[in-house]
Amino acid sequence: MIYIIRHGQTELNQRQVLQGRSDFLLNDAGIRQAQQAAAALSNVVFDHVFASPLKRAVQTAQIIAPDVEPVIDDRLIEMDYGPYEGADLKALPPEVLTFFSDFVHNPAPAGMESLASVVERAGCFLEDVKNLHGNILISTHAIAMKGILEYLTPESNGAYWSEYIGNCAVYAVECTDGKIGIPKEWMRKEG
Repeated sequence: MIYIIRHGQTELNQRQVLQGRSDFLLNDAGIRQAQQAAAALSNVVFDHVFASPLKRAVQTAQIIAPDVEPVIDDRLIEMDYGPYEGADLKALPPEVLTFFSDFVHNPAPAGMESLASVVERAGCFLEDVKNLHGNILISTHAIAMKGILEYLTPESNGAYWSEYIGNCAVYAVECTDGKIGIPKEWMRKEG
């Protein structure tokens, strides 16, 4: 089984800032969220743990699976927001609002990573780990997680891009003999 989790809350999440690749640790609420996720996943023995290189994802993985050293994989990093990194989510530039209003039909603004790139790197990562045996934990970010979900369900036609994924939300997917199933929401977390 593969479990995919979004990291816990950071100070920038709390302040409603477009965090992207800014590298912040979890705040107190984020630590509690990761501890709650760890308790919910306490009956799962993780054989493999992978995390984005950003501190918040690594910290979340370490709280959930303290006995397994996370393997850092750059393909799990959050979307590159380019010049929009650090923007106030309550006062986004019009081109970003347009993009966020309909990810499927509006391309990412200039300087921002494309969604196709996010899906491609997520897919490359999954293809590399799908033959591992045992339970796998993937600690990543909201848009990167949506890229994973989109890769696994191309028939969704972009439905995951508009899906809200809260801090420490978990999706689970069966993985047997190198075949990855359809992801299911395992634990929903609100903002």
